[in-house]
Amino acid sequence: MGDAFNRDIFKCNYSMNFSSATLQHFLPPATGDITWWIALSGGLDSCVLVHALAALKLPVQLHALHVNHQISPNANTWQQHCADICMRLGIPFTAVKVSVENTGRGIEDAARKARYSVFEQHLMQGDYLVTAHHADDQTETLLLRLMRGAGPRGLAAMAQSRLLGQGILYRPLLTFTRAELEAYAHCHELSWVNDESNSDDHYDRNYLRNQVMPLLRQRWPVFAQKWQQTAELCAANEALIEELAGQDLQLADFREEFIGTSITLAWLIGLSTARHQNFLRAWLRGQGLAIPEQQHLAQIETQIISGRQDAKTQVSWGDVSLRVYRGRVYALPMVDLPASGELQFIVSKLVDKPLLKQDLPNLHIRFRRGGERCRPAGRAHSQTLKHLLQDYGVAPWLRESLPLIYSNDDLVAVSDLWICEGYTAEESGYSLKYERKAK
Repeated sequence: MGDAFNRDIFKCNYSMNFSSATLQHFLPPATGDITWWIALSGGLDSCVLVHALAALKLPVQLHALHVNHQISPNANTWQQHCADICMRLGIPFTAVKVSVENTGRGIEDAARKARYSVFEQHLMQGDYLVTAHHADDQTETLLLRLMRGAGPRGLAAMAQSRLLGQGILYRPLLTFTRAELEAYAHCHELSWVNDESNSDDHYDRNYLRNQVMPLLRQRWPVFAQKWQQTAELCAANEALIEELAGQDLQLADFREEFIGTSITLAWLIGLSTARHQNFLRAWLRGQGLAIPEQQHLAQIETQIISGRQDAKTQVSWGDVSLRVYRGRVYALPMVDLPASGELQFIVSKLVDKPLLKQDLPNLHIRFRRGGERCRPAGRAHSQTLKHLLQDYGVAPWLRESLPLIYSNDDLVAVSDLWICEGYTAEESGYSLKYERKAK
């Protein structure tokens, strides 16, 4: 980049609020054994970011990553523009083409998912993905979430950093406005591309950016900074809420189940409405499950908290089913039944668990048809499978999908729950292990 490049930076630093020097105060610690991937779209914001980072000569490996969505007819031109920038700055450049398919939530959402999938694939352990989201993006995000009825978690808007795959997503520009970035770009005579879709007010974010934000800025020039304060306050409040939910989880007798997880129903009922709703959101989010909306929370209130507490009670949404059995509430991911698991036959020596004989003919799997009976090894009498499953505490929604192991027409074992009398090995045999798989 040379002395001329550095002199140019020095000259511009005195005439604007954003510079490579001020940027350095908002960056994560720089160490030489990780890569900082720079999300480079070719627009003004990301071009400013890659230029300012290159000027700092940090002791890390910078690597620009461009995602070509192949939506605009100019997409390949944008990709080449990014490659040219990186060549001039001496930064390694990677471009990935993706196919964007609208699955019903809009092309913007589909493009974002495709883009972040690429980011996750490239991040190694400890790597950073540095993006160019700025203060104006933050205010737009806050407004959009406000329009969707978001609570404190949503109104915290974009965090400066969060986990992403094996690495960390980092947004160092949230303090700076687009006007400040544009001033830097003009001072350093940077070039960038303009996405023609940015002028299409059909998209909510564009409508806010092009129609609403100028009016707000005209009336309240520093509103973006005030809204950033609101987002930070909401983030602090959300951190306290999460801390409370974490304490509640320890008190709820949380348990990993054969499928999903469960908590004690009586404990949940004892909480205030606001507190148990906060707990439910945190519990489900921690399991990677969809969060209930207000209508679902109302159903949980009437059917689970205040309703009949039996195995027929069920509230479902998205990929989640909340059910009650024997005084516990189960959070279950949706599964394909009955063929939703893997039954392993592992040759083992007899220690403290009954093993299935190895020499049984025609071993095969069936599922319940009704009327099955058997006698678990060690029991005095045979019983119907229905009563045995109740005795073993198998939840009703799992019973029909349990694999039954037969030898010819004889029931010899039920999943990995028990071996039937007369079919246990004396020294070595099969140890059964059943793992259910969610969708």
